[in-house]
Amino acid sequence: MNRLAAGFVLLYTWALPLHPSLDASEAKNQGGENVAVRAEAVSAHSARRSGESPTSASIDPGSPGAATSSVGQQVATYTLPPDLYKKAHDRSRIHFRLALVSLVYGLVVLWVILHWRIGAKYRDWAERLSRKRFLQALVFAPLLLLTIAVLTAPLDVYSEVVEKKFGISIQGWGSWGWDWLKSQLISMVIFTILIWLLYIVIRRSPRRWWFYFWLVSLPIIVFVIFIAPWVIAPLFNKFEPLQQKDPTLTTALGQLVERAGENIPRERMFWMGAAEKTTALNAYVTGIGASKRIVVYDTTIAKATVPQIVFITGHEMGHYVLLHVPKGLAFFSGLFLLLFYLGYRLIGWVLARWGSKWAIRGLDDWASLPVLLLLLSVFSFVTNPAANAFSRHQEHQADQYGLEVTHGLTPDSSQVAAQAFQKLGEVDLADPNPNPVDVFLFYDHPTIPDRIQFSLTYAPWTTGGSGEFVK
Repeated sequence: MNRLAAGFVLLYTWALPLHPSLDASEAKNQGGENVAVRAEAVSAHSARRSGESPTSASIDPGSPGAATSSVGQQVATYTLPPDLYKKAHDRSRIHFRLALVSLVYGLVVLWVILHWRIGAKYRDWAERLSRKRFLQALVFAPLLLLTIAVLTAPLDVYSEVVEKKFGISIQGWGSWGWDWLKSQLISMVIFTILIWLLYIVIRRSPRRWWFYFWLVSLPIIVFVIFIAPWVIAPLFNKFEPLQQKDPTLTTALGQLVERAGENIPRERMFWMGAAEKTTALNAYVTGIGASKRIVVYDTTIAKATVPQIVFITGHEMGHYVLLHVPKGLAFFSGLFLLLFYLGYRLIGWVLARWGSKWAIRGLDDWASLPVLLLLLSVFSFVTNPAANAFSRHQEHQADQYGLEVTHGLTPDSSQVAAQAFQKLGEVDLADPNPNPVDVFLFYDHPTIPDRIQFSLTYAPWTTGGSGEFVK
């Protein structure tokens, strides 16, 4: 799960412009498992089957259809050669500083918009155009979102420069710019609707708007996540049936799906063309109901073995089977509700003190939106450590599930998992010794060294026991 996943997307995309360039390297995900466009299903999930016997089929470590260079190379701990170690550590340090700078810079952008009364100007333009609130929203919201996007674009560009410098991104600037523009257009459509609804609710219920808007926004986000695999993701990457690209891998993933008790037919397993834009590795499960699917990067197929890809996908499957999606939605939506309530409690005081200076007439004024965004940005940073701790816990459980579901399916599954994390760390430049403060504030996945150590030491079956999640 990434920082925009499982409901928390609501908060972060209010505070910052949506930028799903869908490049895995953009995710602030230091566990080595890049998330890309993986809005994980915010939906109910079929219950895990219990008491299922492991399938007798096994996955050949030397299966064709994926790289086999890592087979036989035993992993005892996460290590990198000196040159890669320096690159990984330097990149991690830059990302940590960039995350802190982005927070401050984002607040400064919102302050500038308020100080220069930009929001008030856009409001005046919208009100002169029409007296109808929906038409006003069609003018005000895109203008404000575009202004924030343009003012924060230097950080997006710098982040892409860093990824190019370290060889994670290989996307041309023209292609990157086109992705950036598409992401802003998608953002404008989604959040123009949300902003319009927000101010309808504020006008109708000045004291309970924070609760009613929370209720209204949740099904909208669920709907967006449902259609994302069909409508949004193909705008940024090419998808083709995995069966046509790699039948061997498709068969192996089918065995995994069967053992997990999931319903993802081979027709919903896809190859994704990532190599044109990134060198990063990934495989993920996404969607709700009929849109649920498995996606494997072509870079992963080229650089990882079939068993390694099966483990990575098994981890992703764990998020579904362990009900992490509804649990994550409950946790993050509850946190989102709390933050909106805090915003409600504080915004009145802020507007009373500075509202006239910023030419804001009141809370129901369109021009008050930058104030709300600024407050939510501050609150989200304060609660980010708790949110990421929750995410790391779920990711750890998914690692455990991946080990359990592949045990008996993949020979030496613990070593395969360790090799998969080693490969992810090498290619994605995961820092072997990250700054503990960075981990506390921003890591939504366990570190690669911790994940490898757990993979090699978790083996309840060696003492006659069984897994916690897969019996």
